[in-house]
Amino acid sequence: MRRRDIVKMAGLSAAVSALGASPARAQGTGAGAGGPEVLLLIEKSSHCISYYDLASGERLHTIPLGRFPHEFVVDAAQRYAYVGHYGVETSGHAGPGGTSVFQIDIAARALARTIDIAPFNRLHGMQMDDAGRLYALSEDRAQLAVIEHPEADTAVCRAVPVGGIKSHLFALARDGQTAYAMNLLTHSVTRFNPHDASVAPVACIPGEKPEGNVLSADERTLYVTCRLSNTLCAIDTATMRVVRRAPARNDPTRIYRYRDGRLLVSNYGDRSISIVDPATLAELANVPMQARAIALSLHPTRPWALVSQDDDRVGILDIGRQRFERFIATQREPDVSKVLRA
Repeated sequence: MRRRDIVKMAGLSAAVSALGASPARAQGTGAGAGGPEVLLLIEKSSHCISYYDLASGERLHTIPLGRFPHEFVVDAAQRYAYVGHYGVETSGHAGPGGTSVFQIDIAARALARTIDIAPFNRLHGMQMDDAGRLYALSEDRAQLAVIEHPEADTAVCRAVPVGGIKSHLFALARDGQTAYAMNLLTHSVTRFNPHDASVAPVACIPGEKPEGNVLSADERTLYVTCRLSNTLCAIDTATMRVVRRAPARNDPTRIYRYRDGRLLVSNYGDRSISIVDPATLAELANVPMQARAIALSLHPTRPWALVSQDDDRVGILDIGRQRFERFIATQREPDVSKVLRA
């Protein structure tokens, strides 16, 4: 994105924020400061991030971003969200994509600034460690860039190769010293040290097109979905060997860990959500859907999964009852989300 376009977009975001937020919201009395629960949601094909009232489903505010924003992460204080500018529609689309990280002031509901981290491009996976460092994965370069103090830094402080090709997503240990990349074209999962390039990446081939991933609570096991193999795998993180493998439904795309340890798998081709036993990888239950699940997030206290669907809705899935309670109408292509605490 050219600098003058960034400046224009920042100005447009500030103007929309000023028009769309009440004085109380602008002062930060909404989500995160005692107000109602809010769903922060990327709407990829509407090229924006939006705030939705979780109780009513009303869209409260929208911040325009660059074309096809994608993954985002929120800091521990819920002060800022950091959005990667992917810049292309899907991993199957060609193009250089974006090189920017959009820093969102959550309380002000505004684009605080744009951090250009070129040459790192097609920014997809985004994570933060317990020290507050920001990690952005360049799918095109297969490199992980690290920003030490993302609230203020203007440049990447270090970067390392991840050891694969077309690196789409990654899991990160809480201390930030170990990461695991999902590499779509080498069909590999690689373990590497984001802070020490002298440590050679270690590869594991769990199946065809590994994409979804989540670490166990003790970080000893990495659970992975293999989309083309239609399998789920458990990888021992110490040895990088597959210790369990089980069949999955058609096109298992993403995997998440519920607070009781059970796993939730979004089956894109099957149009369903599976609840899976982490010990055996056996399916415990399956919830059919009318549309395909793109991504989901977990409510911090309620037994809910917020499931973004390709029919421009977010479904509220009651995990205990194993049924969708209601739906929130969204703009085009809802994707990654997060419930902000009241």
